[in-house]
Amino acid sequence: MFTGIVEEVGEITGLRQTATSTVLSVHAKTVLEGTKLGDSIAVNGVCLTVVRLTGDGFDGDVMPETMRRTNLGALRPKSRVNLERAMAADGRFGGHIVAGHVDGTGTITDLSPEGNAVWVTVAAGPELLRYIVEKGSITIDGISLTVAYVDDSCFKVSIIPHTGQETTLLTRKPGYVVNLECDIVGKYIEKLMKPAPEEDKPSGGLTVDFLAGHGFL
Repeated sequence: MFTGIVEEVGEITGLRQTATSTVLSVHAKTVLEGTKLGDSIAVNGVCLTVVRLTGDGFDGDVMPETMRRTNLGALRPKSRVNLERAMAADGRFGGHIVAGHVDGTGTITDLSPEGNAVWVTVAAGPELLRYIVEKGSITIDGISLTVAYVDDSCFKVSIIPHTGQETTLLTRKPGYVVNLECDIVGKYIEKLMKPAPEEDKPSGGLTVDFLAGHGFL
């Protein structure tokens, strides 16, 4: 699990693709501290398993499904990426619950300064926007942010100077594709609110046997 609090900005040093797999090489420093083979590091919000460690970076395997769902395929050597190690059990929960499992991508359409902050507008499809709510949480390229506005075609976040300095977001231009992970709580609620399959419903109404069989008695 991650929190969306970016620890450092790393740099892609290699992207080795074959017909069946991709290996991403990342130059880093902070996220290497205490990291072992098999540990998880979020790269632009994508949870990758460390399969190789070097003195100044790490490699992560990327499966085809991840390449389809995210912007990792658009990365090139020297691309800058947001990095975060998986949360330690005794760590501070500074952002929100982030799984590192990207739901899809959006496109930056506008960056507009306001006072000491910058408004970033991201266009996204309805299959993502349904889970994005005003004042709720969203992860953009691994950054935990608060949604300040949402409609049926886009949402907006306001970026404070610290976030702008410590992440890649304000270096992006309109047209740039970003990874989006919606708040996992909403997705679970939607799943649990769906009608139960017919075989799980009592045929003769609510009965004592039905309640007992489903743990209520």
